[in-house]
Amino acid sequence: MDKTSTIIFIIAAFSLGVVIIMQRNNIPPSLRRGLAIAAIVFIAFAFFLIVYSLTTMGT
Repeated sequence: MDKTSTIIFIIAAFSLGVVIIMQRNNIPPSLRRGLAIAAIVFIAFAFFLIVYSLTTMGT
């Protein structure tokens, strides 16, 4: 598995979460729920990738 693309995705997912949290008052209400759900899915997948890479580190 390519480590650079995994690291870029993890950084991008957490950055999206931070931007949504910091700018939550400026996001229109119609987009707020969808962006929050997308950020949660991306961050959960990023955590999965972190755990997966830690478990397969020795092999």
